[in-house]
Amino acid sequence: MALQRIDHADDHMQECIDNCLEAAQVCEWCADACLDEGEEMARCVRLCRDVADVTTLHARWMARNSGYHRDLAELCADLCEECLEECEQHDHEHCQACAEILPDCAESCREMAST
Repeated sequence: MALQRIDHADDHMQECIDNCLEAAQVCEWCADACLDEGEEMARCVRLCRDVADVTTLHARWMARNSGYHRDLAELCADLCEECLEECEQHDHEHCQACAEILPDCAESCREMAST
């Protein structure tokens, strides 16, 4: 059974955790799919992998209430926005899925960074 609620997480933090984990999943899919699209997708692959790594770490730090999660939130938001810009340039289904998910993650991470 999946954890439904983390005791120390308010609604904003829980939403950010959920958004980060969703972004990590879609970025892993996109990066893997982009590998089959050719060399012109190398930047997309790199950014998606970076986002997947950072969003997963950010979600983990929030879950354990790390004193540093707000510092990581800003980097997470920046990476999501950069990856979003890249994915928006491509018509592939996986890139468009990233472009749909990443704005919510960036926004919730910005909120976490400012609290």
